[in-house]
Amino acid sequence: MIDGFQESFRTEARELLNGLEQSLLELEQNPQDSENIAAVFRVMHTIKGSAGMFGFDKISAFAHHVESSLQEVRDGIVPVTEDLVDATLHCRDHILFMLDEPDDPSGSVRSRELQDMLASIVSISREQIPERGEDAGGDGVSSKETESDPEFGEDTSSPVPSSPGSSLKETSSREPSESAPPETWFIRFSPHREIMRNGTNPLLLLEELQGLGSCTVVAHTGKITSLEAVEALDCLVSWDIFLTTAATEGSIREVFLFVEDSSTLSISKFDSIDLSDDSGQYKRLGQILVDRGVVAAEVVKEALEGQKKLGQVLLEQGVDSDEINSALREQEHARKTREKGVSGEGTSSIRVQSEKLDDLVDLVGELVTLQARLSQVAQEDQVDQAALETVAETFERLIASLRDHTMSIRMLPVASIFSRFRRLVRDLSRDLGKDVELITSGGETALDKSVLERLQDPLVHVIRNSIDHGIEPPAVRKAAGKPSCGKVALRARHVGASVEIRVEDDGHGLDRERILSIAIDKGLVSPGISLEDQEVYDLVFQPGFSTAREVTTVSGRGVGMDVVRREMDAIGGTVSFDPRPAQGTALVMTIPLTLAIIDGLLVRIGSERFVVPLANVEECVEYQRHDSREKDTIHNRGELLPLVNLRRIFSVSGERPAIEQAVVVMTGIGRVGFIVDQVVGEHQTVIKNLGQMYRSIEAVSGATILGDGTVALILDIQRLTGQISHAGSLAE
Repeated sequence: MIDGFQESFRTEARELLNGLEQSLLELEQNPQDSENIAAVFRVMHTIKGSAGMFGFDKISAFAHHVESSLQEVRDGIVPVTEDLVDATLHCRDHILFMLDEPDDPSGSVRSRELQDMLASIVSISREQIPERGEDAGGDGVSSKETESDPEFGEDTSSPVPSSPGSSLKETSSREPSESAPPETWFIRFSPHREIMRNGTNPLLLLEELQGLGSCTVVAHTGKITSLEAVEALDCLVSWDIFLTTAATEGSIREVFLFVEDSSTLSISKFDSIDLSDDSGQYKRLGQILVDRGVVAAEVVKEALEGQKKLGQVLLEQGVDSDEINSALREQEHARKTREKGVSGEGTSSIRVQSEKLDDLVDLVGELVTLQARLSQVAQEDQVDQAALETVAETFERLIASLRDHTMSIRMLPVASIFSRFRRLVRDLSRDLGKDVELITSGGETALDKSVLERLQDPLVHVIRNSIDHGIEPPAVRKAAGKPSCGKVALRARHVGASVEIRVEDDGHGLDRERILSIAIDKGLVSPGISLEDQEVYDLVFQPGFSTAREVTTVSGRGVGMDVVRREMDAIGGTVSFDPRPAQGTALVMTIPLTLAIIDGLLVRIGSERFVVPLANVEECVEYQRHDSREKDTIHNRGELLPLVNLRRIFSVSGERPAIEQAVVVMTGIGRVGFIVDQVVGEHQTVIKNLGQMYRSIEAVSGATILGDGTVALILDIQRLTGQISHAGSLAE
């Protein structure tokens, strides 16, 4: 019972902390806003009381100290400063950390550090009040207060409460996860004794690893016999690191790029941790040590025959205690990884307006009444066809209403994720020494909750690139006659059955020649080939492509825009640049409204049926082979239309009809015609996942159950065309 209450507290606390972040960012812009000051104080007070009630004593104690420090701010004794907002934001992040990792021993140390920092800032601000008195005659509005801009339009970046059901990620300090599922790596890092003599700090490398994902670090200190015998610049410590991340092995190795010659490094992948296994069992201690080659299997078997604990027996036999401790921490890391995976799948929630629930109850009541009417008609001696048709029509109307109401519950305004990026823009612009303002519009545009969650990482990558690559430093902007403060705009609007999200910046724009030069150097484009502007700009989405001149903590590894393209493909959307060379750059994402129910076009190939998302379909045309030969293109409305033989791709047997149909769809590479036997018609498609065994199949995105109980596969248009080559799957 208490576990359920604690999970409810976590959900409510995350919602409160999301609102706290927005209030603090608003407070930084307008330090005299008494309502935001009171809102910050109320959040801390609420978290303090609720945390103590549900057993989160460390959070309660920490929130109490923060609340006490902010008391003088609320009373008007201490002014709101940039340092104070900074420290309070760090406190907010730390509470989130303690919610996720309540047993982490480093939490107490960090709590004390933040308490001291906040107390020091309040004390210094209090002492400086007399000195500030002469300048206190201002209106209290920050110089960074949002202004209307003729190019970007009215600023609508007011704080909007974040979605309570969405998972919060510390995107300002960590590289966002890629769309690939996370994997766990075992890293053994043994620096040479003299590594610190050339200025290298191994601890900074460990911090960079922590930015890639969930990380457990175990130190081996066996070489330190006495502190007196150790010189200041001697490195006698090695580390075992257990890292769960979506990053590739290459990205992990890049962290150690400059120390590989002065250290011993090994990186190996864990055995798969099955998040669906209810047993939660992982390797036993003895098996881990045997797999690492620390002890022989016979030694472990002999030790297990005794009555003592295995660890104690191995210590008595001279096995290094650091190795045993490392193996135990591996077990613990595996357990936590599994628990996070399971909890992440099962605790997603959403807040729903009571009026929508009332409408659902009314619809269910009508369905119950209709079911009774249907039973009565079925029991009559002679079924009245007219009465049955009336029941069927009413049933169809109720199902349509029920579908629309249910889908509306899952729809959330995009402002719920737009508001999160204010913190990212603030922190990143300060880290890069730039002045950047975030502007949002169209925040009321609604998207399915599952789609919104998938948008988080792509938008982070795009915004980071806009600030790092697009926006120039203030001095450069002034020299070019631009305002020193750059602008990044997030805009959303409905376009047909999709939503268009634009990320715009007023930086220097895309450098066509530099992109083309890098592509030629990487072998992506042959020298001398002529490409359209859009084709050149699409090269940015290639894996490993980057225009950064050096690798930094923000960019340069060539994984960001690749992640954006793959994530858009995964949700059936598209992404492309809409360049404006003189006015910066705009990136356009077109996204389906929902991933649960879509309008589809049902087609037949042999005895198999498939669904093509209707949002991609432009028209259907007849296709007829001549002289038993099959063409790879046809002329359609003045253009050459490439054809894709779906029968060949899915290995469907049977005789082909003399006249087939070509379903013309719009894809990332232009219009493509998919050859099918027959177009059945429109179909309201309820998407079902195919399961883990079929996740690697890129030609389909899911399946749906038809009215007769058979299964139809839903075609993944973007990935299907992406994996087809003219020499292979295109009709010959």
